[in-house]
Formats: sequence, C-alpha cells, structure tokens
Amino acid sequence: MIIHSALYGSFEVEPVLRDLINCEAVQRLKKVHQGGACYLVNDAWNVTRYEHSLGVMLLLRRAGACLEEQMAGLLHDISHTAFSHVIDDVMARPQEDYHEEQMMATLLRSDIPEILARHGYDLNVLETEQWSLLERPLPDLCADRIDYTLRDLQRSGVITLSEVHAFLEALKVHEGIFYIDCIEQAMWFVDAYYKEVIDYFLHPLNVYSNAALAAILKRALREGSLQEQDFMTHDAHVINTLLQEASPGVKEAMKMLMKQRPHISVVSEQAQYDYFRRSKLRLMDPYILVNQELQRASSQSTEIANMYEKAKKKSLAGVYVKLLENLK
Repeated sequence: MIIHSALYGSFEVEPVLRDLINCEAVQRLKKVHQGGACYLVNDAWNVTRYEHSLGVMLLLRRAGACLEEQMAGLLHDISHTAFSHVIDDVMARPQEDYHEEQMMATLLRSDIPEILARHGYDLNVLETEQWSLLERPLPDLCADRIDYTLRDLQRSGVITLSEVHAFLEALKVHEGIFYIDCIEQAMWFVDAYYKEVIDYFLHPLNVYSNAALAAILKRALREGSLQEQDFMTHDAHVINTLLQEASPGVKEAMKMLMKQRPHISVVSEQAQYDYFRRSKLRLMDPYILVNQELQRASSQSTEIANMYEKAKKKSLAGVYVKLLENLK
C-alpha cells in the first residue's frame, strides 16, 4: 500500500498499517471534521481526523520513528467524536479530554485488537506516553501538534507547501525529541503555531459556529432526540438525526447554522457580545540544538520569547464574539 501526501511525500506502508488504515474505525474518521463545526461556515476549514491521523503517522515515518510509534500515531485520535472538540463543550470538559475518556471503549468495540493480534501486537503498543515523538507536553514540538498546524494552515491558504517543505527540512530528531536546526525556521513555526491556536482556533467565526452547534446539541440531548452514543458516530449521522428526529426548534436552529455560509458576519467585540471563548492554553517554545545540547528557542530569540508572552496574554483574555447579523 502506497500513501501519497502533499506535505510529507509518498511512502509504502507495512501490512499492519494497511490493515489498520482500512478498518472501519479508522475509516469513520473521514466523516469527522477536525475543526468541529467550522466547516459549516467556511469551506476552507475542512480537514478531517482521518487526514490528520494519516499525516501524523507519515510525519513519524519521515522522522524515523519505529513501526509501533507509527501505529500509535495513526490511532491516536481514533476515539474522537462527531464534530471533535465541540463535544467537549457539550459534555462540560474544559480540558478538551472527552475523547480520551472514550479511548479504551472505542478500541474494544472495534476490530483493532484483532488486527493488532494478527500481526503480533496488543493494545499496549498504542499507549502514547511511551512515544516521545508522537506526544510531548507543551511547549514542545510533537508529531500531533506539527501536523495539525501545518495541515490546517496549508489547507486554508495561510502557509504554502514550499514553506512547509522548508520547515520539514529543518525539523530534526535528537535522542527521541524533535528540534529545529535553525533559529529562522524555529521563528517561522512558532509564528505559524500561533496563527493556528490564536488566529484560527479563536477566530470569531470559528468560535461562533462551534458555540452555536454546542448549544443545539445540548438542547437535543435534553429533549432526547440525541443520545450520548450518537456522538461516537460521525458528523453526517448527527446532522441527519437532528434534521429528521429533533424538535422543530432544534431543526430550525440546525438549518439556520448550515445555511448561513457565507452570509454570517461576526466580529470580535466585547460590548454586547453574543459568545465568549477561552480555549485551553497552548504555548510553543521548541527546542533548537546549541553545542549538541537542546535549548529552548526563546533563549536564542527575543522575538520568540515575545511571541510566547503575546500569545499567552491573548489566550488568557479569550475572545468575545458579536453577530453583526443576529441570526440566532
């Protein structure tokens, strides 16, 4: 099986990866959008969890990670719900960890354990804590963070493929940890990361669409037209259930959200705001290699240090969103 990626290149993958990619649990992720409801209001915000999962696997492969870590990368988002992190708001999970709570149950009701066993593995291989390239605590680089940043921004036209490829050439591994081999590329990625977690995650239109959908889903749960297990399907299933089985009020709200593209207008404005969002604090200070030792990029660049503080201030302040056309 050969996989082609505009970001990372083309790779032939082993049978275990082929079988995992083709299984129903992974294929479901093609119908789960990474940005929640934002694709309903902006056509360019349409990355799926499937694309991201494959991307993490391929980035790990490109970086020389072992096969087991690539498997863990492919499956790290297997338990994400329909509309991804929107369900964290619905289920009151401020740490955005609802999908992590569902991980083991999702794996056990899938055919993933059987596939792993057929190839000589068990579920222990998927424990992300053992894989230092796949997941790292902030403010470090990791394959998950790198892929969603590059993928979202390239898809929406904020960065170019040539910029992505230049960064990837500077992305290296030292003793199992990602670092960037020149300060210029470190500055570029830090800037890109804040475009992702501040300018995109907290974009007024993104905040509006996710908050509006969360309110619709909460109401549908209260009224009984949706059940919690519906979230473990995919976006289209949830939408169809709402449009076919929900109360008239929920149906109308969902139809309104879906038909507003591209007519809805929102601004960031604190006076008489309609929605407020303060997301999980995400700050970036990658390692660079200085005299064969890993050091924080901020120690070598006041600009990176300043970007860190500016992003921290913006994240803690959150964003207030006002509808210019009040279509609620």
